[in-house]
Amino acid sequence: MCPIASLQLDETSGWGGLSRPAAVAFLLCVWLGSGPSMALCPTYCLCASDIVSCSGRNLSSPPFDLPVFATRLDLSHNALSQLSADWIPQQYDRLSTLVLSRNTISGIEVNAFSMMPYLHHLDLSSNCLTGLNSSIFTGLRQLKELLLYDNKIIHINHGAFSDLGRLSKLYLSGNQLTTFPSSVFWAPEGPRNLTFLDLSSNQISEVPVQTLVSLTQQAGIYLQGNPLVCDCALMALLQYWMWRQYRPLLDFTGQYTCGAIGSQLNCSQEDVPETLVESPTYQAEPGQSLWIPCPGFKSPVTKKLLVYWITPRTVLNSSTADVRFDVFSNGTLRIRRSQAEDAGKYICVAVRGRLYHPYESLEIKVLVGNMSGTSTSARSGAEHFNTAFTTLASCVVSIVLVLLYLYLTPCRCSRSQGGGSRGCGGRAFTLCSDPREVDSGQRRANGKRVAFLEPQEENCPIGSAKIPVNLGHVTTEGILKNGSRPVGQTLTDSALMA
Repeated sequence: MCPIASLQLDETSGWGGLSRPAAVAFLLCVWLGSGPSMALCPTYCLCASDIVSCSGRNLSSPPFDLPVFATRLDLSHNALSQLSADWIPQQYDRLSTLVLSRNTISGIEVNAFSMMPYLHHLDLSSNCLTGLNSSIFTGLRQLKELLLYDNKIIHINHGAFSDLGRLSKLYLSGNQLTTFPSSVFWAPEGPRNLTFLDLSSNQISEVPVQTLVSLTQQAGIYLQGNPLVCDCALMALLQYWMWRQYRPLLDFTGQYTCGAIGSQLNCSQEDVPETLVESPTYQAEPGQSLWIPCPGFKSPVTKKLLVYWITPRTVLNSSTADVRFDVFSNGTLRIRRSQAEDAGKYICVAVRGRLYHPYESLEIKVLVGNMSGTSTSARSGAEHFNTAFTTLASCVVSIVLVLLYLYLTPCRCSRSQGGGSRGCGGRAFTLCSDPREVDSGQRRANGKRVAFLEPQEENCPIGSAKIPVNLGHVTTEGILKNGSRPVGQTLTDSALMA
């Protein structure tokens, strides 16, 4: 542990023959050596700062001397078969990523991950799991990504994803699921913000279309590679996804066994012309009933043809009824006793016998109460007020700037003793009378001139007086007319010299 050469004897030291630097080094090594062995990297693992990799070591059980400061632990490509409740003997508060892929794990006990409360990423892919029992992920309240693809999962028990309230990505592709795992979304304290669900390459034949219509508003669900049974409800869903430019469908269109998205299944009894439908708006007063037809749909509803309505609060279909909503055989939605919370965006999902145009709008706006007029008038009044206020402020600022330009005198006209001139600012301007009036101490009321001074010399002191300009040899042409002086008359005119 410690190099022997660091211990040096010193007969003059008071440490029993041990020099002071050597004693400090010795005590430090003793203190480090007396710490727990878990602070050291196992000989069959690789450690780089807070990353520990024990991959490909043919381990049948995890090592017991792993560093507790690790944030990433890789145990992939080993021979782990069971994860008991005490397979990790110590708590890892800093561990955020655990990789257990490419093992032979076939069973996971309850609370198997309770010693890792801050785990964000868990990889259990490419193992031998056949089912997910309840509460096997208990304690992983911070988990965001769970990889379970390439296993042999047949069933998922209700409550298997409890405690995973922050889970956002779930990979279940390449398993043997035969039914859509709706329990993923309805588990107690389960995922509420799931944005990615991969169910591709399973054995799912039927999917809950109404649930998918609701879920795909906020999550991406991948279903390619499943033997889906094509019916009118599924075709309505796929056509709706195509209109929405749903990436999970667009990226894997050729892997859906239903064939072309626009194939006919005799779902529509009437051909609907391909016309662009603008987004209509419907308005009703509170308490009144409101009838909303399904855009582009005119066929009567049969047992195999359903119409789904996406409302601001729920998803309805023509085979069920709600307390305040009805969906009729022609796809029309009735809102009974409309309320303020019914206002918002509505979408009708149904098979229309054709592909949706990318620019075609399926959205319907519903207003409850006289909200449009009030908001329009208020917005118009605010805009008029802002325009008037801005114009008035601009006029006031312009007038103030003009007055400052005409009447403010930044530097006075004065002469230094001896007739010399001292420089003012290089770019300053002056408002003063005729220079001869300055000398005589007289000032005429109509003798003001506007003139720009020459740039001051480099050696002019900053605090020096400003130079009055002698305009005796300059004509007043181009300068504002002053009193009775005609434009073009020089200041040396004998009539004006008196």
